[in-house]
Amino acid sequence: MRAIRLHDTHTGTLAPLVPRDTGPLAKIGIYACGPTVYNRIHIGNARPYVVFSLLKRLLDHEGYAATLVVNITDVNDKIYEAARAQYVPSQDLADTMAAHYVADTDRLDLGRPDHEPLASASIDAIVDLIAALLERGAAYAVEGDVYFRVRADEQYGSLSHRQIDDMDQGEGGEGLSRKEDPLDFALWKAQKDGEDTAWDAPWGRGRPGWHIECSAMAESILGVDFEIHGGGNDLTFPHHENEAAQTRCGRGAPLARIWMHNGMLQLGGEKMAKSVGNIALLPEVLDAHGRDTVIMFFCSGHYRGPLQLDDSTLADAAARVRRVREAGRRLVRGASPPWSGLLRETFFAALADDFNTPRALAAVADWVRTANTADAPVGDADLRAMLGVLGLANLLDDEGGAAPAAVLALADARQAARTAKDFARSDELREAIAAAGWTVRDVSDGYELVRA
Repeated sequence: MRAIRLHDTHTGTLAPLVPRDTGPLAKIGIYACGPTVYNRIHIGNARPYVVFSLLKRLLDHEGYAATLVVNITDVNDKIYEAARAQYVPSQDLADTMAAHYVADTDRLDLGRPDHEPLASASIDAIVDLIAALLERGAAYAVEGDVYFRVRADEQYGSLSHRQIDDMDQGEGGEGLSRKEDPLDFALWKAQKDGEDTAWDAPWGRGRPGWHIECSAMAESILGVDFEIHGGGNDLTFPHHENEAAQTRCGRGAPLARIWMHNGMLQLGGEKMAKSVGNIALLPEVLDAHGRDTVIMFFCSGHYRGPLQLDDSTLADAAARVRRVREAGRRLVRGASPPWSGLLRETFFAALADDFNTPRALAAVADWVRTANTADAPVGDADLRAMLGVLGLANLLDDEGGAAPAAVLALADARQAARTAKDFARSDELREAIAAAGWTVRDVSDGYELVRA
């Protein structure tokens, strides 16, 4: 079992991954914050889904027993607002968008998380944690609301490395007159006019705040002091800071051992966000570029850094996919030659060192170059193991990569028609290719065929 190190936002260092359970299974719990389902997700929302799905694959490969939990926030102010604007019940909108989220992420073909709890199905756990905070004096109820006493937590700010007086919870003026301190944040919100979903609680009918939802959902499945809490670095404050504080004060124990944050996707030089308007919906990107290119694109940048989405980075990812796929057609099933072992070790060592996928992909590229110059057919076992952890082993399978000769002939004819500017004929041939079960995409050096 290989030792794994991951960057911990709390300490600012590379921390060893140490399982709570030191038994033979070496269980690892991972909780990653999922989407708030008031709209279709964009490709930036998919980055943590991909990062933590692939991390689970690495841990499973290395002999750990990893449990991945990715929640769905289906109770939130944004959902109420979006539902009112569309004149639909808020739960109907949340259910519809949650179904879209599952369908869209299914297309990434990385498998589902082990657990996908809904906030709306976790009310009992949420109420229990709020009750514990009230009992310990870390929270207070007023007029049906419940607020967390931020200054009751001596460690508040230690995750985001902020001074307490420099913080803003982002709640604006909501509840300000009822708060003991403007910095306090809502654990429970009394039902307001126009809010059509609410639950009964000892302090009044209403619904939970955003932060308490994740603390309760994570604890209900993984317990406290679990190994990895993940999400985008835009959640470090206030969301994750508040999660950590709630559990610390309510349970007298840390929520998680390592806080692992991925960087943001950028489009046009800015963070991709619905509020900015510079978004590309995940299904649209998958339609345009294909699942394999999208996964390769995510792996091309280190998870902690920003990642630029543009024609150049997607074209580079598509070219990497083609090189691996073409190499796969020349490989044979079976054991790899002796030289392969060193590159395999380089690959997995890179992933064990803060999940460095760019360095791991460099090892894949070296493996492919070496195999391409070999005098005899090369066994694919090592490359298949490496690509499997990245969710790309399908590139080595003929049915997923190489198109039949008849389809290749149609694609070649279409390329010739495009060169001759006979676009009507080109469109006819595209339809014929689609009827055969393949999609043809134009790329800088010709075309690419992807199974539909």
